[in-house]
Amino acid sequence: QVQLVESGGGLVQAGGSLRVSCAASGRSFSTYNMAWFRQAPGKEREFVAVIGWSGRRSYADPVKGRFTISRDNGKNSVYLQMNSLKPEDTAVYYCAADRWNTGASGAYDYWGQGTQVTVSS
Repeated sequence: QVQLVESGGGLVQAGGSLRVSCAASGRSFSTYNMAWFRQAPGKEREFVAVIGWSGRRSYADPVKGRFTISRDNGKNSVYLQMNSLKPEDTAVYYCAADRWNTGASGAYDYWGQGTQVTVSS
């Protein structure tokens, strides 16, 4: 069992930066693939980025070159550094974990409660 708790969301102006974090409890964090998803009001949840247990990364096209996903296995944490933020990045950001899935589908076993990121224009 893995529990995920996101933090670091907030309000930022367009063009600014923000880092959201996800702390995981439970054993064997280093064996999990960790992903970030987001959901804007009235829209479906969408994939943002994933980092595999091996460190391999993948990003959704809208965030490539602006967002960076990273992990610290010693701290059981995964991070999403968001730069050059745009109003369309406004959403609730969710952390997800799965032993096998590294894709953009939502088929991850464990999810956090989400953290709100609001980008003002």
